[in-house]
Amino acid sequence: MILAVYKKKRDFAKTPEPKGKIVKSKKGLIFVVHEHWARSHHYDFRMEIDGVLKSWAVPKNLPRKVGEKRLAVQVEDHPLEYGSFEGVIPGGQYGAGKVKIWDKGKLEIKEKTPNSIKFILYGKKLKGNFSIFHPPTFEKKSWLLVRK
Repeated sequence: MILAVYKKKRDFAKTPEPKGKIVKSKKGLIFVVHEHWARSHHYDFRMEIDGVLKSWAVPKNLPRKVGEKRLAVQVEDHPLEYGSFEGVIPGGQYGAGKVKIWDKGKLEIKEKTPNSIKFILYGKKLKGNFSIFHPPTFEKKSWLLVRK
């Protein structure tokens, strides 16, 4: 089950996060960047692939200038409904803290392999070519997000 890890980490009787299901957006692929005030302030970059939001925690803000790189740590897939989620995850719950949409928009995937995705973002703040890839020398969940 694709969202099993997401669902296992959450108590939906206590958190306002969407339970979610696997669906495809009806108007093209989407992306969302959440600003997240949890144990440490960070950003969550999510892009629609195969009916879910593939997700990475980015400790620093997303790369805005061409050539900038950011560490992106892959986390569990999130349901597509998470693309419109904002709120406060209560204390004691996984990811406790405030979650706010920092940017969102359309996504165009140009090339995808198991260890690399090249894409174009059409957001309000993030526009243009990006790639995210897993360098072979990095730990399993560590990727690099690059503004092209």
